[in-house]
Amino acid sequence: MCRLFAVTSQEPLSPMIALQALDVMKEGHDGSGVGLFLTDLGGDLEHFKGKPVLSGIFSNEGIKKLDKFMREVGFRTRYELSTHPSKEPPPGTPRRDNYLIRVYEYPPEWGEYSEEETHRRLMEIRVQLRQTGEEDESMLVFSFWPDVIMIKEVGDPMIIADYLGLNRKELKARTIMAQGRQNTNYAIDIYACHPFFIEGIATMTNGENTAFIPIREFLMSRGNPGYTGYRSDSEVFTHILHYAICYLKLGLESYKHIITPLMDGELERHPDGQWLRRLKQSCRPMIIDGPNCVIGCLPDKTLFMVQDSKKLRPGVVGGKPGVFAFSSEMCGLDAVIPDRDKSQDFQPMKCDTVYVEAERKEVKRWNQWQPSTHLH
Repeated sequence: MCRLFAVTSQEPLSPMIALQALDVMKEGHDGSGVGLFLTDLGGDLEHFKGKPVLSGIFSNEGIKKLDKFMREVGFRTRYELSTHPSKEPPPGTPRRDNYLIRVYEYPPEWGEYSEEETHRRLMEIRVQLRQTGEEDESMLVFSFWPDVIMIKEVGDPMIIADYLGLNRKELKARTIMAQGRQNTNYAIDIYACHPFFIEGIATMTNGENTAFIPIREFLMSRGNPGYTGYRSDSEVFTHILHYAICYLKLGLESYKHIITPLMDGELERHPDGQWLRRLKQSCRPMIIDGPNCVIGCLPDKTLFMVQDSKKLRPGVVGGKPGVFAFSSEMCGLDAVIPDRDKSQDFQPMKCDTVYVEAERKEVKRWNQWQPSTHLH
């Protein structure tokens, strides 16, 4: 199993907060890797809210390729926060030349594009860069999106944090997702490291998805260039959420109904049963098979947790107004928000969706048996 931790706070936090929570849960992950998703950025990056941010790992040759590519498509660098390790990497961690976080200025002609067109083009550039880098492993590209940073590396989370200097004051965010990975199903691959990301949407998972192959084939048949890669069976959860929001124009409640629909007999007793039956039939290829606990973030910074119908992976949500956390284990929650009202902690069951909106005032719950409010 992996271990997950996510925190959403009115005040910007260091990613070290989330990594320390993972460290408390260390018995549940093997230290084979760490992944971070940061959004609603603070620190130096807060001044560039609307500008696209590129996150990845580059060889020196890869930096040259990147610079040439970005010049050709008209992007100009505005700000850079990079790490060039000079000391020996930790045992098991590959030697890298450049860990890059770079903010760009849009090309002038992009001002004429709609938001949807801008988003599509940013996604396509990320995919192009990743595919170009895969030829010689010169570029590992995790995200290219406004107000988003992703950091991934092979190795123990706390050791990697020290190695990369992740406690630097420039690196802060109000929403942070972190996973300590135990890669039980595949060989260690940095692209298999959660969280996964596409067009403002990120998810990470503790569990396994035995329905991975048919879901992957369905998504790849949709013709979206972002539905690619799939080094992990959990990446499809991110893309299903993207498909529900961006293609079907549905919300978080419908995502739960898509990945874990109620049984046909249950739908007969549901107030929205007729509509949900049609949704289940049309989205049948995206039904997951767990056990899985999924934590994710929507473009509007809503942080959420869902369980699949087997409910065999732990998850708990708690906090206080201004700061809430989602954790695989109670001890992770205790480490970050020890002064919360613990009687308000909630462990979602198989039909629950639990979420905290960007205002960070309270934990909200929704159950699949309730009528849909079409939450977006």
